[in-house]
Amino acid sequence: MENLILILIFIWSLPWKGVALWKAARNGHKKWFIALALVNTLAIMEIVYIFYFSKPKQKQQ
Repeated sequence: MENLILILIFIWSLPWKGVALWKAARNGHKKWFIALALVNTLAIMEIVYIFYFSKPKQKQQ
């Protein structure tokens, strides 16, 4: 049963981590990239980054 839970956590976290790392790299957020790569938060930090911090800042004209 423990193995099943770990596998489900891994399956849940992996896509979120991949998208968050990709967005951090594309946006040049080096500190976020390192934090996301090293810290495992069951995808909570990744989801917060994707939906809040990775949004491009609007340029003022």
